[in-house]
Order: sequence, then C-alpha cells, then structure tokens
Amino acid sequence: MSDTTAATKPRSVYRNIHVTDILKYRLPPAGIVSIGHRISGVMMFLLLPFVVWLFDVSLTSEVSYERFTSAYLAGLWIFPAWIVKLVTLGLIWAYLHHFIAGVRHLWMDATHAVTKEFGRVSALVTLGLSGILTLALGVKLFFF
Repeated sequence: MSDTTAATKPRSVYRNIHVTDILKYRLPPAGIVSIGHRISGVMMFLLLPFVVWLFDVSLTSEVSYERFTSAYLAGLWIFPAWIVKLVTLGLIWAYLHHFIAGVRHLWMDATHAVTKEFGRVSALVTLGLSGILTLALGVKLFFF
C-alpha cells in the first residue's frame, strides 16, 4: 500500500495571495484584460463631465471651437496643454480598451467559445489592439 502512495504526486496547495506576493504574482492575460476593463469603465464614468464639456465646446459655435482647440495648444484654466492631452489620451485608451474588451466578451457569449486557449489569445489580441490604436492616436494627439 505504501508503494502506490509514494508514486503519486502530492496535491497542489492553493493559498490566497499575500500583499508581499503581489509583485511576484504573474496574472494571466485574461486577468489583465478584466482588470483593465473595470479600470477603463471607471475612468470613462469619472471623466464624463470632461467629455461632455469637450463635446459642448467643440460644437456650440466657432468661438467656442477656438476655445476647444486652444485647450490643446495653450492649456485649460490652470492646466497646461500637456496635461489636457494626457487626460485625453487616458480617455482614448479607456474607450478603446473598454470597447474591444466588450466585443471580446460579446463574442465569447455569442459563440460559447470559452476555452482557456481562446481566452488567452483573445486577451492578447485585446491588449495588443487597444495598445496599438492608443499609441497611434497618441502620436496624432501629441505631434500633429
């Protein structure tokens, strides 16, 4: 009887992650997308007044449109232009990541493609697409 128990591997021990282990823990890509989806949703909600202001100022009149463009050239109230651009870049990332991750979830729900491999690949595609598109729009925002 002791021969069969010695040949089997010991069972894995699962434990909670302690605060000191957070830097060593390697989150899977699907977990990163999930956390990013939540963060992007909160960012879009909290910055909604800024988005409404941008939309209002850009469409009201020609004078207000000049105010809109000057926010990106000279700054806004006490904030320099680079901070306005950085906040806008954050909004761009939040929208793109939230949208692409939402499409990923809709695809998985509609096709029932809930496998570990598809989750990993679709998470990497989500991170890659949102990163590349944010980078492209960020270059446009800051340099053109």
